[in-house]
Amino acid sequence: MEKRILGRTGLEVSRLALGGLFISEYGGEFEQSKKAAFKALESGINYIDTAPAYFDSEKVLGNIIKDWPGKLVISTKLGGRPTPFNPQDKKMLIQSVEQSLENLHRDYVDILMIHEPDRTNEYAWWTDELNYEGPVLEAIDEMKKSGMIKYSGLGGTTAHELARVVDSGKFDVVLTAYNYSLLWREAQYEIIPNAIKHNMGIVCGSPLQQGALAMRHDEEVNHGAPWIAEPRRQQLKALYKLLDETGMGIVEMAIRFVISNPSVSCVLTGSRSEKEFMQNLEFVEKGPLPADLLKKLDEIYAIVPFRPSLEYFTLPFGNKTKGQNPYY
Repeated sequence: MEKRILGRTGLEVSRLALGGLFISEYGGEFEQSKKAAFKALESGINYIDTAPAYFDSEKVLGNIIKDWPGKLVISTKLGGRPTPFNPQDKKMLIQSVEQSLENLHRDYVDILMIHEPDRTNEYAWWTDELNYEGPVLEAIDEMKKSGMIKYSGLGGTTAHELARVVDSGKFDVVLTAYNYSLLWREAQYEIIPNAIKHNMGIVCGSPLQQGALAMRHDEEVNHGAPWIAEPRRQQLKALYKLLDETGMGIVEMAIRFVISNPSVSCVLTGSRSEKEFMQNLEFVEKGPLPADLLKKLDEIYAIVPFRPSLEYFTLPFGNKTKGQNPYY
């Protein structure tokens, strides 16, 4: 498994990393999750990302990795625990990480990320939203000094707002989700350049756009999906045409596109099973896409360079209940 340096942390992480959302009750039975995780570790994956918000992922992962003999890089997050959650309560934040350590059977976590630092309506992290000051920074500093955590990071899903937090220069790693994939690339405008400027490690989540790129949806794209914007429809048609021309599967193209960016340290796989993981691993080991194919993908991406107004965060393909005007 190819390794990359995770920015200024100096940590060496596998090009393909294990996302913890599906290593939980959400993803399936424990034994299925255990088999998928062990196959990942045996294949050379050494970076695992989880969060308190990912159902029981911390506990499931903790029970899987507690006897693993190799060195692992573990990241988890602040946010959502305990309930009710108060992001301005420093003591509560430290207690949340203490719970994470207990769940994970670890003495420390390598990277502690602030979950959704860019969505202040969800978590009011900041007392100063322009300069990104708040008790969470005091808590992170205390936990670094005590050895509970090694590095800090940001895990977000917006484009412009997350980029501003990144540009504060106060964090070591950024995990950007839903914003860097075949057809959704908002992260390339500000998030990735700002992270490069501050020598931050860059982790990409949701390379399959939470299922929109996990399989083809030809029938809906051609004859259904009334909620989809017409430019997006034409873009998907162009992508499917390119897939037909190349003979490449959509999942392979999606994953290899993300690793084609040399600035991306690693990409998360949300594998639910051993079979899914092995498939994703095979694609990563094929390496970046050829330059001519990347150029064609750039042309297809340019059809819709930004999300259409009110586009669903994750496209609801297969949901028969979505009608012409699902927003009101």
